Formats: sequence, C-alpha cells, structure tokens
Amino acid sequence: MASLMDKAKQFVVDKIAHIEKPSADVTDIDMKNLTTDSVTLESAIDITNPYDHDLPIWEISFRLRSADKLIASGTIKDPGSVKANDKTGMIVPVTVPYNFLISIMKDLGRDWDIDYEWDIGLTMHIPVVGKFTLPLNKKGTMKLPTLSDIF
Repeated sequence: MASLMDKAKQFVVDKIAHIEKPSADVTDIDMKNLTTDSVTLESAIDITNPYDHDLPIWEISFRLRSADKLIASGTIKDPGSVKANDKTGMIVPVTVPYNFLISIMKDLGRDWDIDYEWDIGLTMHIPVVGKFTLPLNKKGTMKLPTLSDIF
C-alpha cells in the first residue's frame, strides 16, 4: 500500500512540475517625469498567460538598486489581471529623489549614467499550483538627462 501511495505522490508531483506557468519580461525602463526634487522611472513589463482564463495578480513587489545601494522599493497591491491566452503589459512606477543621485556621484561623474539592477516579483494565484511568485531581474545602464534635456 505504501508503494501505491508513493507512486500516486510521484505522479502528482510530475504533473505539477510540467504544468505550463506564466512568463514575464522587463521590456523597457524610461524616465517619465522630472521635477525639481525627483525623477519618476517607469518599468514596462510584458506578462504572458498560457491559461484559458484571466490570471489575477495579487501584488507586484519591486526593488531598484544602483552601486550596491537601494534606490527604492515597494509593493503595488492588486494591479489587475493578465488576459487569458494573451500577453498583457503593466507599468511599475518608482520615484527617485535627486539626493540619492548625489550619493552615487562617483558613478555619475564618469559617464553621466546609472548602472542599475531592477528586481520585480509578480505574485499571482495559479489553479492547482496555488500562490506563485514569478521573479524578474533586469540589469542595465540608464543615461541621465542633461540640463538641456530638462529645459
């Protein structure tokens, strides 16, 4: 009887392991709003849903780092759903105060850009699997605007 239970458990584990899961990609990071004290960055995410029903996203958690320093972090609760059998785009906005840019001036002074690492977690509920967090990571370099870009 024990071997039958073990076989049943293994069957379920194998089936769950091969269930197609949603995928996502950080496609773009742009500067959207410049004010006198901060800049707003927006990260575009494309999420692909392989299921034949909409997939609600419970939350998006994010962390933006540069030069081994945390720029910003936070959580967006209930940002919406991913359409069934489709790709859905979402935007993750983050406001960065200029005083942070001053703290990493060595990196800025060399080439007037910021090397960044963007970590995003999309938490959703997948039938049969349950609560699932899809981790995303993007590393890159972002050119900062010059005074002529601002004025």
